[in-house]
Amino acid sequence: MNDRYDVVIVGGAVIGSAVAYYLTANPDFDGSVLVVERDPRFAQASTALSAASIRTQFSNPINVKISQYGLDIITNFPNLMEVDGDRPDLNFHGGGYLYLARTPEQAQTLRDNHAVQVACGADVVLWSREDLARAFPHLRVEDIELASYGRSGEGWFNNTGLMTGFRNKARAQGAQVISDEVTAVLRDGARVTGVSLKSGATVGAGTIVNASGPRAARTARMAGLHIPVEPRKRTVFAFDCAASPEGSATINGGRLPLMIDPSGVYCRPEGRIFLTGCPPVDDPAVDWDDFEPRHEEFEEIIWPVLAERSEAFEAIKLVNLWAGHYAFNVLDHNMIVGPHPEVANFIFANGFSGHGLQQAPATGRAVSEWITYGGYRTLDLSELGYERITQNRPFLEKAVI
Repeated sequence: MNDRYDVVIVGGAVIGSAVAYYLTANPDFDGSVLVVERDPRFAQASTALSAASIRTQFSNPINVKISQYGLDIITNFPNLMEVDGDRPDLNFHGGGYLYLARTPEQAQTLRDNHAVQVACGADVVLWSREDLARAFPHLRVEDIELASYGRSGEGWFNNTGLMTGFRNKARAQGAQVISDEVTAVLRDGARVTGVSLKSGATVGAGTIVNASGPRAARTARMAGLHIPVEPRKRTVFAFDCAASPEGSATINGGRLPLMIDPSGVYCRPEGRIFLTGCPPVDDPAVDWDDFEPRHEEFEEIIWPVLAERSEAFEAIKLVNLWAGHYAFNVLDHNMIVGPHPEVANFIFANGFSGHGLQQAPATGRAVSEWITYGGYRTLDLSELGYERITQNRPFLEKAVI
């Protein structure tokens, strides 16, 4: 490890690894890159504990475009991330997302969102109750007003594979990745100058990137800065069916989508089993080390909803569960990306609120462009910058799960 790097990235999960990859892949960037990761096994990383999905069904054009770029990277991942003959395949399953609306208000939101999605070129269709019943005959749809289905460009994939592929390629391109923990950010007036590490080392930095997930506020505070991001717990449950409906669809080769019930309960196939979860009734900030699953959500919320939605889900058996953290942006549930207005060489890549995995490619590219050129060259993510935090101006996104 050197005494100084042009860029020090705090956090080496999917966001930090993506930033490192895009920086080292850019021929216009000739600097040195250090990634500091406190949890080398990524046992508590939001990346590893997520449901690993990607969708274009957002209400804001920039979020649609971010996911469209993410899918391009996911589908071309073996070619882009090849290292010494190893071509990582993320095993993308294009099952799509299926949003169900029960009330007229929910249906109108789907129509409004659909207009945005189609204008961006997303392959999303609106279905009547009859269309929905024909496509997915296992569902009970008497109460459904409207459905929105992503015919292509949406699905799920290998979450840790995305992170590992970015990290391995970044290393091959010259980035250094170390297992250590940043304990202090050094600052001189309007600039950060380096970091202190738990190992006792001090490393100088030309630029510092905050990619520390749910711990983003802690990292920002080390620099005397504020970011409204806190850890919020989400429990994922895996269950088996006595009579699985997988293969029953009349479209998409019989594959089932990731379904979002009007209640907020989601469900998707994962091989022979299914993954499910729901928004918690109470959603307080939790301790960074609190990963105790909320067992009661399955019995009290999820199972009743699924059993009402499909006869196939009446007889199910819980086989696994785990809890992960959303890096939750309490202002508007959207990412915060780019420099701090008063400390220009401290760069945020935080607050993804459950969307970090699918938004990592576009975020990594955007941060690398900002560091290299002082501005965005591809997707303009200025609307997602820190200035809206200081102005208390939410960037609204209606399609948040």
